[in-house]
Amino acid sequence: MGRLTTHVLDLAHGRPAAGVRLRLLRLDGGGSELAATATDANGRALLIEGAGLTPGRYAIEFAVGDYFAAAGVALAEPRFLDVVSVRFGIAEADQGYHVPLLVSPFGYTTYRGS
Repeated sequence: MGRLTTHVLDLAHGRPAAGVRLRLLRLDGGGSELAATATDANGRALLIEGAGLTPGRYAIEFAVGDYFAAAGVALAEPRFLDVVSVRFGIAEADQGYHVPLLVSPFGYTTYRGS
């Protein structure tokens, strides 16, 4: 059974990023929203699993600017990073896909996790 998850780590504070708002978009066919949620206390979120996961192009939008503002970080306006969009493809929908985001107010990285 296929599954798509994420994990957000706050590199500025050295902790999981709890409460980051997320949107999952299906990019094939116009960018429809498939899910909207937030990371849990461990910075994790299940975005989709089972038959809802099909091969195609997707994006996860991470509202990191709002997260850092709520954490008390002084941010300039406009924010350097506000919403980070990670675009990726799913080739085999019966596999697990994990898309971690390591983020600070001024940079981020991602990779295909396990």
